[in-house]
Order: sequence, then structure tokens, then C-alpha cells
Amino acid sequence: MPSNCFETLNARFDRLFVSTAALDILYSGSRWAEGPAYFPAARSLIWSDIPNDRMLRLDECSGAVSVFRHPAGFSNGNTVDRQGRLVTCEQGNRRISRTEIDGTVVVLADQFDGRRLNSPNDVVVKSDNSIWFTDPTYGIDSDYEGHRLNSEQSGNYVYRLEPEKRELTIVADDFVQLNGIAFSPDERLLYIVDTGRSHRPDGPVHIRCFSVDGGKLKHEGVFADCTVGCFDGLRVDTEGRIWTSAGDGVHCYHPDGTLLGKIRVPEVVANVCFGGAKRNYLYICGTTSLYGVRLPVNGVKTF
Repeated sequence: MPSNCFETLNARFDRLFVSTAALDILYSGSRWAEGPAYFPAARSLIWSDIPNDRMLRLDECSGAVSVFRHPAGFSNGNTVDRQGRLVTCEQGNRRISRTEIDGTVVVLADQFDGRRLNSPNDVVVKSDNSIWFTDPTYGIDSDYEGHRLNSEQSGNYVYRLEPEKRELTIVADDFVQLNGIAFSPDERLLYIVDTGRSHRPDGPVHIRCFSVDGGKLKHEGVFADCTVGCFDGLRVDTEGRIWTSAGDGVHCYHPDGTLLGKIRVPEVVANVCFGGAKRNYLYICGTTSLYGVRLPVNGVKTF
């Protein structure tokens, strides 16, 4: 892949990439790659291949890719908690699970108010160990990425989970179709994607911003509208810049909402995460492939 994958839209983007850096193709063969999560101790990346109902694992040292889990409950978003455990959104099983250090999979949440969740999509863990996740209907809309079923909830919500008490609360309830979620470096802001245009012609394709006060959110407005396709997953670097998936690659936004530039990718991008020993390697889940690019910026430490 040629090294001219970077597109500057604002001069501030020029110091966020090295012109000789290439976009690496790390794996091809997924049907819809999603939910990358990096494990520093194992020097490995785990991601979801949703329609194939499997999770894949990349060994960062050897470059070898293997199947991590199959079947995988049509897993979508993944993250690593503060104890180094895998937390997974299982669309097909309509639940949030955690994989313990010994490999045991435990269910953290699968119901709210006595009714099944829709299909958890993306998840982050705050420094207080609370788990925040989005719950749209993508996994129950058809049999392609889950199981066609009726929603048992009255809407698509953002939830906060207290893992020790297993207490689940709704923190946002006015989205059309939720998607990616990420905290700012100081955790005072929470960014949440709405891809409502997938279900309504006039639906939103934007990132909304919320201020965080303990376990409560206050809406601060729309942070950015997507200019190509739809946003999906997103992650944040140490300076608070948002790196988000889009129809033509990865878009980078300054915390003030300015679109600084893009990393051009030859497929629609679903999600990203920072990895590597210094968290300066951006893993990119395209439609069928896993890509990566080394950057002179560092992702927020979340593990």
C-alpha cells in the first residue's frame, strides 16, 4: 500500500503523521471486521468478524492470525478492562460478557427491567471500573449479524453497568441507532455515535458529546457530522483528538470539532483502536481486512 494514505484538511494534521508511513494490510478474509481490542501483555489484537460469528486474534510479534473464538455470539465491540480482561458486546446473545484470566466467560448484563437487551454494539470501561455500552437493534434486525427477533425494550439506550453490583442504568435514551462510544482522556466527556440513517432516510450520522458527572450525562450538542458514509467506532488519543471510522477511511477530529485530516483506506472502515508497546499503532478494521498504520501520536491508556 502506498504511503500517500494521509489527507490533510487542516494544517494541525501535518504533525500527526509521518509522510513515509505506509498503511499495512495485516489480514484479509473477514466478512465484516469490527471491535478491535489490544492486549499489551500478550502483544496481540482481538477483533470480531460478525457475520462469520467468530473472533480473530493477531499475534503482533509474528503477524500470525488465528481464530480466537467460534462461535462468538456474533460479537461486535470489544474492550479491555482495568484488570486486563476482555469485555465483549455479543449481538447474537444480546449480552455483555467478560472473559476472565482463566478463560471463563461470565455474563455481566443481558436484561434491563426484566426484558432482554437489544444487541449490545460497543463498550468502554471507565477508570472507576464502570462499563458503558450502546444497545441498538442491528443484531436483531436480520440474521446477517445476529438473529432476527423483536426488540423487548422501548428504545435504543446507552447503559452504565456497575460490574460488582451488576446494576444497570440508562444514561441516555434519545438516540435513533447507537454505535461507537469513547471517553475523553480525562473522562469528563463521552462521545457517542448515532447512525440513525441506516434506518431512517433523514436519520442522523453524527457524533454527540456529553459531559460526565459521576454516573450521569449532560448533552453538550453534536460534536461532528459525518462527511462520507457513517461514523461507527472511535477512539481518542492523549491530546483528546478523536479518530473515527468513516466511509472512506479514518477521520481525525480536534477536540474543538475541526476535521483535521483523514487516513485513506480502500474499504469502508468500521472501527479502530490504538495498540503497540507505545500505543502509537492504529489498528483499523475495514470491511474485509485488518489494516494498521504507525503514528507519532499515542492512544489514551485504558488498561
